[in-house]
Amino acid sequence: MSGLSKKRLFRVGVFQTEIELKNREKNQENLRNWMKERYTPSDIPTAIALPELWDVGYCLDEAGTYADRDSKSTLALLSGLAKQYGVWFAGGSVLAESEGRYYNRTHVIAPDGSLAAQYDKVHLLPFITSEVGVITGGAGECLYTAGEAKCGNIICYDIRFPEWVRSYALSGIDVLFVSAEWTSARMDLWKTMIRAHAISNAFYIVAVNCAGMSGDISYGGGSLVCGPNGEILFEGSGAADAGFVELDLDALAETRGFLKVFESRVPKFYGRVTHASE
Repeated sequence: MSGLSKKRLFRVGVFQTEIELKNREKNQENLRNWMKERYTPSDIPTAIALPELWDVGYCLDEAGTYADRDSKSTLALLSGLAKQYGVWFAGGSVLAESEGRYYNRTHVIAPDGSLAAQYDKVHLLPFITSEVGVITGGAGECLYTAGEAKCGNIICYDIRFPEWVRSYALSGIDVLFVSAEWTSARMDLWKTMIRAHAISNAFYIVAVNCAGMSGDISYGGGSLVCGPNGEILFEGSGAADAGFVELDLDALAETRGFLKVFESRVPKFYGRVTHASE
């Protein structure tokens, strides 16, 4: 037995919650209570993932009132919880304000409470609760290593841009975290796109949606953890839900070694996909 190598595992916790519009204190308290009541310790490196704008929801018309100045409240909470439970917070975005600009921003917090990475949503939603004209778009990817897992983060509408997701895959990530507020009316699209991205890029996806009513909009839950063959490892209900999933990084490497998706690419034919003028 001593000659056998230990499996490389990475555990993710899905926090699918209802978001009370404009109530940061209540939403933060929900997270504190969930960690207290539902978190189970593990020797496996663990990352907790949350929905998009989990702190105050889509109240962009009052961003000046509800945005978190320099993310101070968010960072204080997540840093404290990360140290208390020895976990990563990887995913979940908040409405942040910095130097007079507003951002849909993800903070990745390491188990020692430090800020390991940060991501500002790149593709801004142009309909329903439009971010255009309010939110400042991000300027790049969010890449980091948690345990032995190479990870990346995107936010909601970003998943409609396969070239952006492929960019992350080409960076060598094992796990893509997606935070979302995806409406109930579009849940078929949500599930189809998440599984398709996992399959086409041969990586794990941890996609966390919110559930229930936030303001006058109904959100569909249905958070997903998918493997590189599109297998569903966790699927949330349509209400507040949660779960933990162990991701096998060695099995992922074996799948990639068999499929050889990236070795088989022929980039000379792909110029139009990323041409800046088109």
